[in-house]
Amino acid sequence: MKAWLNGEIVDLDTPAVSLLDHGFTVGDGVFETLRTTSSGEAFAVTRHVERLRRSAAGLGLRPPDADDVTVAIRSALAANQRTDLTHGRVRVTCTSGPGPLGSDRGPGPATLAVTVQPGAPWPETATIGVPPWPRNERSPLTGLKTTSYADNAVMLAWAKERGHSEAVVGNLAGDLCEGVGSNVFVVIDGETFTPTLDSGCLAGITRQLILEWTDAVERDLPLQILETADEVFLTSSTRDVHPVVGVDDRQLEVGPVTLRAQETFAVRSGADPDP
Repeated sequence: MKAWLNGEIVDLDTPAVSLLDHGFTVGDGVFETLRTTSSGEAFAVTRHVERLRRSAAGLGLRPPDADDVTVAIRSALAANQRTDLTHGRVRVTCTSGPGPLGSDRGPGPATLAVTVQPGAPWPETATIGVPPWPRNERSPLTGLKTTSYADNAVMLAWAKERGHSEAVVGNLAGDLCEGVGSNVFVVIDGETFTPTLDSGCLAGITRQLILEWTDAVERDLPLQILETADEVFLTSSTRDVHPVVGVDDRQLEVGPVTLRAQETFAVRSGADPDP
């Protein structure tokens, strides 16, 4: 596999980033993950690049040029054109670059990398566990897609140890927030809701498209809504719309509202690779 790094195509398994890069030493960076379409291009590039730039600005980094990132994505995909990327992933990472061994940033140029990997489709359904740790909706990183992902790794491991494929968390206020790698929607009496951005959740690309393409609405919801919701589904850039059939020990059915959202997303996303 090949990767794009600061303007050059390199072998994915060749050491190429400084050990002093702040993305490695302190997680001082932002990223995006895009899925590939059946034609081998990245989906929703414009929205992902815009969010990458917003995250970088929110972290105090100089946002990378949008055209430069778009060209980098296309170059990385072209360098891997012989690989089957039907269910592939494209990862764009931007860090503050090399710096001292501490929180202070260095003066050097930022690091921008695009990696591509083949993947496999998600299982048809998911189960979620609710870990005991909340999301801090008042964190300076709230709403930013940063490389500081250790808390997510811990919570996902907690969920997987209990047989679940995703962890869904509340926030400090006790409200429903998000999955550690997804957004969450609940269906109540035929109406579809997802937590507001004030909950501390990430402004997911697929989340936003579902809000635009269906009658789903944002609402602050108690975490306990997962115990009574008629239907639950997850969204993410690689999952699309993913039905949930279990919340902790509670079993759920894949309901008609979830199936309708799933179908709508498939049709609309299939018609436009960059909505």
